[in-house]
Amino acid sequence: MSSNFVHKALLNSYFMQLAVPLDYESAVKFMFEQLPMFSKTGADALNPKLDKIIKLCNSIGNPERQFKSIHIAGTNGKGSTSHILAACLQEAGYKTGLYTSPHLIDLRERIRINGALLNKALLTTFINSFWATIQEVQPSYFELNVALAFWAFAQEGVDIAVIETGLGGKWDSTNIITPEVSVITNISLDHTHILGNSIAEIAGEKAGIIKPKKPVIIGLSQDETAAVFSRQAILNQTQLTYADIMFEGAIVHTSAESQTIKFVDTRNYNIIEVTTDLLGSFQVDNLKTALATVVTLEQLGWKVGIDTFRKAAARVKTLTGLRGRWEFIRTRPLTIADVAHNPNGISMIVRQLQHPDLNQKKQHIIIGFVADKDVKEALSLLPQNATYYFTQARIPRALMAEDLKKFATELNLEGNTYPTVSEAITQALKNCDDEDLLLITGSFFIVGEALEFLDNKNKTI
Repeated sequence: MSSNFVHKALLNSYFMQLAVPLDYESAVKFMFEQLPMFSKTGADALNPKLDKIIKLCNSIGNPERQFKSIHIAGTNGKGSTSHILAACLQEAGYKTGLYTSPHLIDLRERIRINGALLNKALLTTFINSFWATIQEVQPSYFELNVALAFWAFAQEGVDIAVIETGLGGKWDSTNIITPEVSVITNISLDHTHILGNSIAEIAGEKAGIIKPKKPVIIGLSQDETAAVFSRQAILNQTQLTYADIMFEGAIVHTSAESQTIKFVDTRNYNIIEVTTDLLGSFQVDNLKTALATVVTLEQLGWKVGIDTFRKAAARVKTLTGLRGRWEFIRTRPLTIADVAHNPNGISMIVRQLQHPDLNQKKQHIIIGFVADKDVKEALSLLPQNATYYFTQARIPRALMAEDLKKFATELNLEGNTYPTVSEAITQALKNCDDEDLLLITGSFFIVGEALEFLDNKNKTI
């Protein structure tokens, strides 16, 4: 008997047993447990076409056509860039939707309106209102989340929504919108078993979000991607803007709460000084990308500009609730969480670890990955003089801690294994002196479990 047949039988049985509307907790449980989910099963949960999301949205009134949008793809930085742009639009006075993935602690983090988590009643109403459609279409977990986001944004009457792709671009479920602007942050090797084995192939998938006569912002100019993006822009009769060519930037001051960056607008050589609550040198590139997008939006008639950008950048976390990007959780020992999960992302945080202002006595690193990442390459970038705590998230896709340790030992990274993230954190805090640094990284799932554990722990102190 095929797994698809079993899944359909279980799903139909679930519907048949439904006698009364679900409450919020039951609705969320249904979303997590009854539908295939990439974060659980990996590539088997992906649908390399848009038929289901199109059918689902057609059945619920095509909410994706009822608000303006910005569409963002890329290998790294798309989450931060999405939050920066949402902050700018909120600062400008627009009612702003924000769809990102995955979440860290609460499912509703994926769908925000003016920074607030999705209302529980909206989620519950959506699931109960469209039971018949869900039964017929049988969308994936991600498709269901996307439809929920679009429906919620339409119901709440947002002026504009910032929509982040989940994976790739061309066949991503979000790719049924026609945005004001398409944004591609950067391209590196990730999800190669799905998107392609070269930078150019992956760029081709991400370029699938480019729409006819809609401007495109590329965050990072790369030789391997230039021809791919140019061809797609020509085919769609639209213009390309490279953010890293339009703006140059350098950090001039850092503290535990903020950093100040000076950008040079290469079109007129004006200097734009920005202080932001986003930490990490890698945020310079994300801010450039967002700034170039803001300039384009202003040209399209949106009431945003440099002054709006400057004000919004100062409080991105406050406005949008962004977490897990070089986030300082504790000061003694200095405890930092970052969702870097591929070699490119790991290389960025390793550079950040070398910043002289951190002034750490010894480094402790809690790390875990999902099994489909280039784990050996990522591990090879990490410092050999740190103490490691190898662990795993509570998902089937997680790389087992013992296997992770074997890879690490081959690269002379020393440490012990821990079956859960909470156990790894508990031991690491026991081992750390107040002057040490503790980094938690490797995946969204590791960081999410860590934040939940530490948030609860801090409440009891």
